[in-house]
Amino acid sequence: MKITNKYLVEVLVFLSYVLFAMAWVGGTASMTQIMESMNIDSLASASFISGAVTFAKIVGTFSAAWLAVKFGVKMAFFIASLLIALGLFTPYSPNYEVLLLTRFLMGLGGAFMIVYFNPIVMHWFEPHERPVINGLNAVAFNVGTAIVLWLMADINALTGGWQMSLTVFSLSSILLALAWLLVKFDGFEQKTVADSSQTSYSYAEGLKDKFNWVYAFTYSGLLAFYICLFTFYPKAGISQSKWVIGFGIVGTLAGIVYSKKILQRIPVIRWSGLTMTISLLGLSFASSVWLQTLSAIVLGFFIFFPITALVSIPHELPNMTGERVTVVFSLFWSISYLASTIILWVFGWLVDNNQGDYTTSLLMISILSLTFFIGSFLLPETQPAKEG
Repeated sequence: MKITNKYLVEVLVFLSYVLFAMAWVGGTASMTQIMESMNIDSLASASFISGAVTFAKIVGTFSAAWLAVKFGVKMAFFIASLLIALGLFTPYSPNYEVLLLTRFLMGLGGAFMIVYFNPIVMHWFEPHERPVINGLNAVAFNVGTAIVLWLMADINALTGGWQMSLTVFSLSSILLALAWLLVKFDGFEQKTVADSSQTSYSYAEGLKDKFNWVYAFTYSGLLAFYICLFTFYPKAGISQSKWVIGFGIVGTLAGIVYSKKILQRIPVIRWSGLTMTISLLGLSFASSVWLQTLSAIVLGFFIFFPITALVSIPHELPNMTGERVTVVFSLFWSISYLASTIILWVFGWLVDNNQGDYTTSLLMISILSLTFFIGSFLLPETQPAKEG
Protein backbone atom coordinates (compact mmCIF):
# COMPACT_ATOMS: atom_id res chain seq x y z
CA MET A 1 0.00 0.00 0.00
CA LYS A 2 1.29 3.41 -0.99
CA ILE A 3 -0.01 6.82 0.08
CA THR A 4 -0.43 9.01 -2.98
CA ASN A 5 -3.21 11.37 -1.89
CA LYS A 6 -1.68 14.79 -1.28
CA TYR A 7 -4.21 15.71 1.39
CA LEU A 8 -3.39 12.58 3.35
CA VAL A 9 0.29 13.49 3.02
CA GLU A 10 -0.51 16.91 4.50
CA VAL A 11 -2.46 15.30 7.36
CA LEU A 12 0.64 13.25 8.22
CA VAL A 13 2.89 16.34 8.08
CA PHE A 14 0.49 18.48 10.12
CA LEU A 15 -0.16 15.88 12.83
CA SER A 16 3.55 15.04 13.07
CA TYR A 17 4.34 18.62 14.05
CA VAL A 18 1.28 18.92 16.31
CA LEU A 19 2.51 15.88 18.23
CA PHE A 20 6.03 17.32 18.38
CA ALA A 21 4.60 20.46 19.98
CA MET A 22 2.53 18.41 22.43
CA ALA A 23 5.52 16.29 23.45
CA TRP A 24 7.80 19.31 23.57
CA VAL A 25 5.57 21.68 25.51
CA GLY A 26 4.19 18.82 27.59
CA GLY A 27 7.73 17.95 28.63
CA THR A 28 8.42 21.57 29.47
CA ALA A 29 5.20 21.80 31.48
CA SER A 30 6.18 18.62 33.36
CA MET A 31 9.80 19.66 33.89
CA THR A 32 9.28 20.29 37.61
CA GLN A 33 8.07 16.71 38.13
CA ILE A 34 10.83 15.36 35.88
CA MET A 35 13.53 17.20 37.79
CA GLU A 36 12.02 16.15 41.12
CA SER A 37 12.01 12.51 40.03
CA MET A 38 15.78 12.78 39.57
CA ASN A 39 16.29 14.85 42.75
CA ILE A 40 17.57 17.81 40.77
CA ASP A 41 16.55 21.24 42.04
CA SER A 42 19.14 23.38 40.25
CA LEU A 43 17.74 26.22 38.16
CA ALA A 44 21.05 26.26 36.31
CA SER A 45 20.46 22.67 35.20
CA ALA A 46 16.97 23.54 33.99
CA SER A 47 18.35 26.56 32.14
CA PHE A 48 21.02 24.38 30.55
CA ILE A 49 18.28 22.15 29.13
CA SER A 50 16.67 25.21 27.52
CA GLY A 51 20.02 26.32 26.16
CA ALA A 52 20.75 22.88 24.71
CA VAL A 53 17.36 22.88 23.03
CA THR A 54 17.98 26.28 21.46
CA PHE A 55 21.37 25.05 20.27
CA ALA A 56 19.65 22.01 18.72
CA LYS A 57 17.29 24.29 16.81
CA ILE A 58 20.17 26.36 15.43
CA VAL A 59 22.22 23.31 14.45
CA GLY A 60 19.20 21.37 13.19
CA THR A 61 17.74 24.07 10.98
CA PHE A 62 21.17 24.91 9.55
CA SER A 63 22.01 21.29 8.68
CA ALA A 64 18.53 20.26 7.52
CA ALA A 65 19.20 20.96 3.84
CA TRP A 66 22.38 18.86 3.94
CA LEU A 67 20.41 15.93 5.39
CA ALA A 68 17.74 16.27 2.69
CA VAL A 69 20.36 16.21 -0.07
CA LYS A 70 22.15 13.26 1.54
CA PHE A 71 19.12 11.02 2.10
CA GLY A 72 16.28 12.62 0.12
CA VAL A 73 13.41 14.56 1.64
CA LYS A 74 11.30 11.49 2.38
CA MET A 75 13.97 9.78 4.52
CA ALA A 76 15.08 13.09 6.02
CA PHE A 77 11.53 13.70 7.25
CA PHE A 78 11.42 10.13 8.59
CA ILE A 79 14.69 10.69 10.48
CA ALA A 80 13.23 13.89 11.92
CA SER A 81 10.14 11.95 13.04
CA LEU A 82 12.26 9.30 14.76
CA LEU A 83 14.27 11.95 16.59
CA ILE A 84 11.04 13.55 17.82
CA ALA A 85 9.82 10.14 19.00
CA LEU A 86 12.88 9.91 21.27
CA GLY A 87 10.81 12.08 23.59
CA LEU A 88 9.57 8.69 24.76
CA PHE A 89 12.60 8.59 27.05
CA THR A 90 11.97 12.02 28.60
CA PRO A 91 9.56 10.90 31.37
CA TYR A 92 11.70 7.85 32.17
CA SER A 93 15.19 9.38 32.04
CA PRO A 94 17.35 7.71 34.69
CA ASN A 95 19.58 10.75 35.06
CA TYR A 96 20.07 14.35 34.02
CA GLU A 97 22.44 13.51 31.16
CA VAL A 98 19.91 11.22 29.45
CA LEU A 99 17.19 13.84 29.93
CA LEU A 100 19.42 16.49 28.36
CA LEU A 101 20.27 14.21 25.42
CA THR A 102 16.65 13.24 24.70
CA ARG A 103 15.50 16.86 24.81
CA PHE A 104 18.37 17.87 22.52
CA LEU A 105 17.54 15.14 19.98
CA MET A 106 13.83 15.98 20.11
CA GLY A 107 14.63 19.63 19.41
CA LEU A 108 16.89 18.53 16.57
CA GLY A 109 14.06 16.49 15.03
CA GLY A 110 11.63 19.40 15.31
CA ALA A 111 14.19 21.72 13.71
CA PHE A 112 14.66 19.33 10.78
CA MET A 113 10.92 18.86 10.30
CA ILE A 114 10.00 22.54 10.11
CA VAL A 115 12.43 22.98 7.21
CA TYR A 116 11.06 19.98 5.30
CA PHE A 117 7.52 21.38 5.23
CA ASN A 118 8.54 23.55 2.30
CA PRO A 119 9.97 21.09 -0.26
CA ILE A 120 7.10 18.73 0.57
CA VAL A 121 4.53 21.46 -0.09
CA MET A 122 6.29 22.44 -3.32
CA HIS A 123 6.24 18.86 -4.56
CA TRP A 124 2.69 17.89 -3.68
CA PHE A 125 0.71 21.10 -4.15
CA GLU A 126 0.10 23.52 -6.99
CA PRO A 127 1.12 27.19 -6.51
CA HIS A 128 -2.45 28.34 -5.88
CA GLU A 129 -2.84 25.69 -3.13
CA ARG A 130 0.40 26.42 -1.30
CA PRO A 131 -0.67 29.45 0.78
CA VAL A 132 -3.40 27.40 2.47
CA ILE A 133 -1.10 24.45 3.15
CA ASN A 134 1.73 26.72 4.33
CA GLY A 135 -0.71 28.39 6.69
CA LEU A 136 -1.88 25.06 8.11
CA ASN A 137 1.70 23.96 8.69
CA ALA A 138 2.45 27.30 10.35
CA VAL A 139 -0.37 26.78 12.87
CA ALA A 140 0.55 23.16 13.70
CA PHE A 141 2.88 24.04 16.58
CA ASN A 142 0.31 26.43 18.03
CA VAL A 143 -2.38 23.75 17.92
CA GLY A 144 -0.18 21.31 19.83
CA THR A 145 0.86 24.00 22.30
CA ALA A 146 -2.73 25.12 22.86
CA ILE A 147 -3.86 21.54 23.52
CA VAL A 148 -1.21 21.19 26.23
CA LEU A 149 -1.73 24.63 27.80
CA TRP A 150 -5.50 24.29 27.97
CA LEU A 151 -6.05 20.54 28.35
CA MET A 152 -2.92 18.95 29.90
CA ALA A 153 -4.65 18.40 33.25
CA ASP A 154 -7.54 16.64 31.52
CA ILE A 155 -5.17 14.56 29.40
CA ASN A 156 -3.25 13.53 32.52
CA ALA A 157 -6.50 12.54 34.21
CA LEU A 158 -7.44 10.45 31.17
CA THR A 159 -4.08 8.68 30.82
CA GLY A 160 -3.33 8.35 34.52
CA GLY A 161 -0.51 10.88 34.85
CA TRP A 162 2.01 13.11 33.11
CA GLN A 163 4.42 10.24 32.40
CA MET A 164 1.80 8.25 30.52
CA SER A 165 0.64 11.38 28.65
CA LEU A 166 4.15 12.04 27.34
CA THR A 167 4.45 8.34 26.47
CA VAL A 168 1.22 8.44 24.44
CA PHE A 169 2.43 11.54 22.56
CA SER A 170 5.70 9.84 21.60
CA LEU A 171 4.11 6.49 20.67
CA SER A 172 1.69 8.39 18.42
CA SER A 173 4.69 10.07 16.76
CA ILE A 174 6.20 6.64 16.08
CA LEU A 175 2.98 5.47 14.42
CA LEU A 176 2.93 8.56 12.20
CA ALA A 177 6.60 8.00 11.30
CA LEU A 178 5.80 4.45 10.17
CA ALA A 179 2.82 5.72 8.17
CA TRP A 180 5.13 8.27 6.53
CA LEU A 181 7.19 5.44 5.04
CA LEU A 182 4.14 4.53 2.93
CA VAL A 183 4.14 7.92 1.16
CA LYS A 184 5.11 7.56 -2.50
CA PHE A 185 7.86 9.97 -3.51
CA ASP A 186 8.61 8.92 -7.10
CA GLY A 187 10.74 11.51 -8.87
CA PHE A 188 11.05 13.66 -5.75
CA GLU A 189 14.42 15.39 -5.78
CA GLN A 190 16.39 12.17 -6.14
CA LYS A 191 18.10 13.85 -9.07
CA THR A 192 19.41 16.57 -6.75
CA VAL A 193 22.80 14.99 -6.10
CA ALA A 194 23.36 13.75 -9.63
CA ASP A 195 22.34 17.03 -11.23
CA SER A 196 23.95 19.28 -8.64
CA SER A 197 26.09 21.02 -11.25
CA GLN A 198 22.94 22.27 -12.92
CA THR A 199 20.43 22.67 -10.11
CA SER A 200 22.50 23.14 -6.95
CA TYR A 201 21.78 25.99 -4.60
CA SER A 202 24.39 25.59 -1.90
CA TYR A 203 24.69 27.05 1.57
CA ALA A 204 27.47 29.29 0.26
CA GLU A 205 25.17 30.68 -2.41
CA GLY A 206 22.39 31.03 0.14
CA LEU A 207 24.61 33.01 2.50
CA LYS A 208 25.49 35.38 -0.35
CA ASP A 209 21.83 35.86 -1.23
CA LYS A 210 20.56 39.14 0.24
CA PHE A 211 17.00 37.84 0.36
CA ASN A 212 17.86 35.18 2.94
CA TRP A 213 19.32 37.74 5.34
CA VAL A 214 16.39 40.12 4.92
CA TYR A 215 13.95 37.24 5.35
CA ALA A 216 15.57 36.06 8.58
CA PHE A 217 15.92 39.63 9.88
CA THR A 218 12.20 40.21 9.38
CA TYR A 219 11.28 37.25 11.57
CA SER A 220 14.07 37.37 14.16
CA GLY A 221 12.58 40.07 16.43
CA LEU A 222 9.22 38.31 16.47
CA LEU A 223 10.79 34.92 17.17
CA ALA A 224 12.83 36.38 20.03
CA PHE A 225 9.66 37.76 21.63
CA TYR A 226 7.79 34.49 21.11
CA ILE A 227 10.50 32.51 22.93
CA CYS A 228 10.68 35.25 25.56
CA LEU A 229 6.92 34.96 26.10
CA PHE A 230 7.33 31.48 27.59
CA THR A 231 10.62 32.03 29.40
CA PHE A 232 10.83 35.55 30.85
CA TYR A 233 7.31 36.98 30.72
CA PRO A 234 5.90 34.70 33.46
CA LYS A 235 8.88 35.63 35.67
CA ALA A 236 8.06 39.29 35.02
CA GLY A 237 4.54 38.67 36.35
CA ILE A 238 2.89 38.64 32.90
CA SER A 239 0.93 35.41 32.47
CA GLN A 240 -1.27 35.90 29.40
CA SER A 241 0.71 33.54 27.13
CA LYS A 242 -2.21 31.16 26.64
CA TRP A 243 -4.26 34.00 25.14
CA VAL A 244 -1.48 34.74 22.66
CA ILE A 245 -1.40 31.06 21.67
CA GLY A 246 -5.18 30.66 21.44
CA PHE A 247 -5.76 33.73 19.30
CA GLY A 248 -2.66 32.87 17.29
CA ILE A 249 -4.61 29.90 15.95
CA VAL A 250 -7.53 32.19 15.09
CA GLY A 251 -5.12 34.64 13.42
CA THR A 252 -3.49 31.91 11.34
CA LEU A 253 -6.83 30.60 10.07
CA ALA A 254 -7.91 34.16 9.24
CA GLY A 255 -4.57 34.68 7.48
CA ILE A 256 -5.13 31.61 5.33
CA VAL A 257 -8.51 32.95 4.17
CA TYR A 258 -7.06 36.44 3.65
CA SER A 259 -4.10 35.16 1.61
CA LYS A 260 -6.46 33.26 -0.69
CA LYS A 261 -8.49 36.40 -1.42
CA ILE A 262 -5.77 39.10 -1.26
CA LEU A 263 -2.68 37.96 -3.13
CA GLN A 264 -0.34 40.83 -2.21
CA ARG A 265 2.03 39.69 0.55
CA ILE A 266 3.76 42.85 1.78
CA PRO A 267 0.81 45.00 3.04
CA VAL A 268 -0.46 42.35 5.45
CA ILE A 269 3.08 41.79 6.78
CA ARG A 270 3.67 45.54 7.19
CA TRP A 271 0.51 46.56 9.00
CA SER A 272 0.29 43.41 11.07
CA GLY A 273 3.87 44.07 12.14
CA LEU A 274 3.02 47.57 13.30
CA THR A 275 -0.11 46.40 15.14
CA MET A 276 1.95 43.64 16.71
CA THR A 277 4.47 46.03 18.23
CA ILE A 278 1.76 48.36 19.56
CA SER A 279 -0.11 45.46 21.21
CA LEU A 280 3.19 44.08 22.55
CA LEU A 281 3.77 47.39 24.33
CA GLY A 282 0.28 47.02 25.81
CA LEU A 283 1.03 43.49 27.02
CA SER A 284 4.36 44.53 28.49
CA PHE A 285 3.44 47.81 30.17
CA ALA A 286 -0.35 48.03 30.67
CA SER A 287 -1.21 48.65 34.33
CA SER A 288 -4.47 46.67 34.31
CA VAL A 289 -4.96 42.93 33.81
CA TRP A 290 -7.87 43.37 31.41
CA LEU A 291 -5.80 45.63 29.13
CA GLN A 292 -2.90 43.18 29.21
CA THR A 293 -5.29 40.36 28.30
CA LEU A 294 -6.83 42.40 25.47
CA SER A 295 -3.32 43.22 24.22
CA ALA A 296 -2.41 39.52 24.35
CA ILE A 297 -5.49 38.63 22.28
CA VAL A 298 -4.72 41.28 19.64
CA LEU A 299 -1.03 40.36 19.71
CA GLY A 300 -1.68 36.65 19.23
CA PHE A 301 -3.99 37.34 16.29
CA PHE A 302 -1.62 39.72 14.49
CA ILE A 303 1.51 37.66 15.14
CA PHE A 304 0.05 34.82 13.11
CA PHE A 305 -2.31 36.61 10.73
CA PRO A 306 0.57 37.49 8.30
CA ILE A 307 2.49 34.21 8.68
CA THR A 308 0.80 32.56 5.69
CA ALA A 309 1.90 35.49 3.52
CA LEU A 310 5.42 35.44 5.00
CA VAL A 311 6.08 31.74 4.44
CA SER A 312 4.57 31.89 0.94
CA ILE A 313 7.08 34.45 -0.35
CA PRO A 314 10.00 32.06 -0.99
CA HIS A 315 7.67 29.63 -2.79
CA GLU A 316 6.68 32.42 -5.16
CA LEU A 317 10.15 33.68 -6.05
CA PRO A 318 11.29 33.15 -9.66
CA ASN A 319 13.01 29.85 -10.47
CA MET A 320 12.34 28.38 -7.04
CA THR A 321 13.07 24.65 -6.72
CA GLY A 322 12.61 22.11 -3.97
CA GLU A 323 16.34 22.10 -3.28
CA ARG A 324 16.60 25.88 -3.15
CA VAL A 325 13.54 26.32 -0.94
CA THR A 326 15.02 23.79 1.51
CA VAL A 327 18.24 25.82 1.78
CA VAL A 328 16.30 29.10 2.04
CA PHE A 329 14.24 27.88 4.99
CA SER A 330 17.24 26.13 6.53
CA LEU A 331 19.05 29.48 6.65
CA PHE A 332 15.87 31.36 7.60
CA TRP A 333 15.32 29.33 10.74
CA SER A 334 18.96 28.96 11.79
CA ILE A 335 19.75 32.68 11.41
CA SER A 336 16.50 33.64 13.17
CA TYR A 337 17.18 31.29 16.07
CA LEU A 338 20.78 32.46 16.37
CA ALA A 339 19.68 36.11 16.49
CA SER A 340 16.96 35.24 19.00
CA THR A 341 19.45 33.45 21.24
CA ILE A 342 21.65 36.54 21.35
CA ILE A 343 18.62 38.79 22.00
CA LEU A 344 17.43 36.58 24.86
CA TRP A 345 20.89 36.58 26.41
CA VAL A 346 20.91 40.40 26.30
CA PHE A 347 17.37 40.40 27.77
CA GLY A 348 18.52 38.36 30.77
CA TRP A 349 21.72 40.38 31.14
CA LEU A 350 19.70 43.61 31.31
CA VAL A 351 17.42 42.15 33.98
CA ASP A 352 20.45 41.11 36.06
CA ASN A 353 22.10 44.51 35.66
CA ASN A 354 18.90 46.29 36.65
CA GLN A 355 18.59 44.35 39.92
CA GLY A 356 15.74 42.19 38.66
CA ASP A 357 13.75 45.01 37.05
CA TYR A 358 12.29 43.98 33.67
CA THR A 359 11.36 47.42 32.32
CA THR A 360 14.41 47.97 30.09
CA SER A 361 14.36 44.40 28.82
CA LEU A 362 10.65 44.54 27.97
CA LEU A 363 11.17 47.82 26.15
CA MET A 364 14.06 46.28 24.20
CA ILE A 365 12.05 43.23 23.09
CA SER A 366 9.14 45.48 22.08
CA ILE A 367 11.39 47.69 19.94
CA LEU A 368 13.10 44.68 18.35
CA SER A 369 9.72 43.28 17.32
CA LEU A 370 9.71 46.12 14.78
CA THR A 371 11.95 43.97 12.57
CA PHE A 372 8.70 42.55 11.16
CA PHE A 373 7.47 46.02 10.18
CA ILE A 374 10.88 47.18 8.91
CA GLY A 375 11.44 43.96 6.96
CA SER A 376 8.26 44.57 4.99
CA PHE A 377 10.03 47.49 3.28
CA LEU A 378 12.94 45.24 2.30
CA LEU A 379 11.19 42.04 1.18
CA PRO A 380 10.12 41.62 -2.46
CA GLU A 381 6.42 41.66 -3.36
CA THR A 382 5.88 38.36 -5.15
CA GLN A 383 2.27 39.13 -6.10
CA PRO A 384 2.25 42.73 -7.45
CA ALA A 385 -1.17 44.30 -7.86
CA LYS A 386 -2.47 44.27 -11.41
CA GLU A 387 -2.66 47.70 -12.97
CA GLY A 388 -5.98 48.97 -14.25
